[in-house]
Amino acid sequence: MKRGWIAENRVPNPTVKTEEDEAKAAVSKTIKYAYSDYAVALLAKEMGDMDNYNLLMQRSRNYKNLFDPSIGFIRGRWDNGDWVTPYDPSYPYYVYMFRESTGWQCTFFAPQDPRGLVGLFPSKQAFEQKLDSLFTTPFGGYEADNLTGWFGQYCAGNQPAQGISYYYYFIDKPEKTQDKLDILMNKYYDMGKEGLAYAGMDDEGGLSAWYVLNAVGIYPFSPADPEYIVTAPLFDRVVFKLGDTPFTISKPNKGRKISNITYDGKKINGYFIPHNELKKGKELVITTE
Repeated sequence: MKRGWIAENRVPNPTVKTEEDEAKAAVSKTIKYAYSDYAVALLAKEMGDMDNYNLLMQRSRNYKNLFDPSIGFIRGRWDNGDWVTPYDPSYPYYVYMFRESTGWQCTFFAPQDPRGLVGLFPSKQAFEQKLDSLFTTPFGGYEADNLTGWFGQYCAGNQPAQGISYYYYFIDKPEKTQDKLDILMNKYYDMGKEGLAYAGMDDEGGLSAWYVLNAVGIYPFSPADPEYIVTAPLFDRVVFKLGDTPFTISKPNKGRKISNITYDGKKINGYFIPHNELKKGKELVITTE
């Protein structure tokens, strides 16, 4: 709370087997605490506690304190404020700086402030290039617990990477998100001899839920916010029941690039649908080309 980040321990020889009593996963904790502060801020606002709302919203930006603009990555810091060195954003430390993730993956975790994250880069084009590079930079072949199913530096088999693909929406390139989602749904599920295996660990149903939500065309990009980002469904028609009220998601054609979104016959500006709208029991139509 004093620094605005959690300082990492000075571990002489960190590896993928570094123990928790040696390192603190300081980067992962900093960025996750920032999101937790955001979630509690929303609760404070609902309760009319604006002092804590403002305090917590300020703390929700603490992820920025670990962004090193000289290299364009989130990065650990020592207790004196210096950057952790040496630093390899591709190396999957188990608990040193990052918890079951890497610098590549943690750099793209700010669901509470996606446009603020984009703004840390010199331009939208620079952010797009960095995001493209995450999917094209080869995985180094490391063996690390719970890190399997690599798509470049995106780890399909563990939860810390699951929100990354959607950042293209915030630079006006939603079609790139859909391209990545389709690759992940088509190539990292139904694996194995019987077509039932995932490319990783379905921790508390995380991989299953990710697939189901994208398959039906809505995803909670920021779970603390009662809204969903709209993607192109795999199905032509899906009917949900919320309580006693059903709502429908329809995709009238076969394309994968979204060209129009309507709800109850009215055009939606942007790509988000509030949960309260779905509760009204109308039809969400996702037109693609």
